[in-house]
Amino acid sequence: MNALKLLSRTKLYWGLIAIFLIGVLGSPISSKGNNIFLSYGNLLDVLRQVSTTGLIATGMTAVIITGGIDLSVGSLMAICSVVCAMLLTVPGVTPAVVLGVPTVAVVALCLGFVVTRFIFLNLAKSRAGADAVRDVRLDGVRGLVTPGIVGVILCCLALWFLLPQIEPKFGVLGVLLVAPCVGLLFGALNGFIIVAGRLQPFIVTLAMMVTALGIARLTAGQNNAVLPVYTGSNATADFEMLRSLVFGVIPMPGLFFLGAILIYGAVLRFTPFGRYVYAIGGNEEAARLSGIAAGRVKIVTYAVSGLLAGIAAVLYVAQYRQGKPDAGAGLELDAIAAVVIGGTSLMGGRGSLTGTFCGVLIFGLLSNILQLHNINSNLQLVLKGMIIIGTVLVQERNAGDLLAYLRLPGGQAAHKETTATKRPSQETPSLNLGGNKK
Repeated sequence: MNALKLLSRTKLYWGLIAIFLIGVLGSPISSKGNNIFLSYGNLLDVLRQVSTTGLIATGMTAVIITGGIDLSVGSLMAICSVVCAMLLTVPGVTPAVVLGVPTVAVVALCLGFVVTRFIFLNLAKSRAGADAVRDVRLDGVRGLVTPGIVGVILCCLALWFLLPQIEPKFGVLGVLLVAPCVGLLFGALNGFIIVAGRLQPFIVTLAMMVTALGIARLTAGQNNAVLPVYTGSNATADFEMLRSLVFGVIPMPGLFFLGAILIYGAVLRFTPFGRYVYAIGGNEEAARLSGIAAGRVKIVTYAVSGLLAGIAAVLYVAQYRQGKPDAGAGLELDAIAAVVIGGTSLMGGRGSLTGTFCGVLIFGLLSNILQLHNINSNLQLVLKGMIIIGTVLVQERNAGDLLAYLRLPGGQAAHKETTATKRPSQETPSLNLGGNKK
């Protein structure tokens, strides 16, 4: 029984190993007799190709764990790619400058204010003790004046750094600052509307998807379906480093992806914010009653999702040497599929970035295997869809229910076993968040 439980808990990793073995055993052989799938160049290409989807999926994971969804990430990546490409290639005051520079100023102001206030509030709570945590209030100086001053200073520093780059074109650090901030602002706006308006995330992010797509097209201009970026010609040669190999070992996009997985994974696993994310997804009402600011946590998760979409946009421009208004078309669906394949429940409250990482790799390896065998692209979509459905059935342990419904052999036994063992995600979660104990 223990072996079966261990196998059930590690089935995602066995799935990843199985896909890898299928790729190895079924790989074409080069003229020199080498296994093409196992070649270092091919595996690097897989990591490079999944990095953009992986960054989007990383932000999407926390959003889905809270019980939400973000359909706008593809369009946010598109608008950020247009902003990035235009800042790199067009000097002077452009629509990208008008959109991007004020956005950075607003983000710097708000970030300085919120972080400073957060630090003062936590210092006050630590001094007050556990019994008086909820009664802590900040005075005017620490709660408003000082955070405001810090925000203004950060805003001025950001403008001091960006304004001199407008006329001669932006550099690498400039676009790495502006594009993610644009994504962060749109993502935070998603979260704010969802929380303040008490609307369904599906509706809000769907509306944002359409809106951001329109803004991307307006920013690019009617005559610019594609904004080409040629490093060393119409853009700075330093931008080439974002598509290079770090120490000749790992592609730069892969490094960004792995860094995001590790940092955000540590935040979700080891910090109170991570516990709040899971608590909200498990039972939002219970989380609110326990003193969690559920609205603020949701806004942060959507803001981080937009931030990672902006970073993915910069890497997209570096990799494909272009920015365009439809750069992220359909990417939100790939990200959601990777997250779900990784074991994150669409009902919220369950999932991990380790699973998302495996889901992204499974998706990438599957695409690579199909491409190596020259499978028709339309057939690839059909096979991917079937594999996604099968994987989710296994992850949710509903395969037995399906077999029982179809009255196929083995279905009744599996259905009884699934019914007898109630999943933890279906039970009312018990919140142990380090709060007051009676």
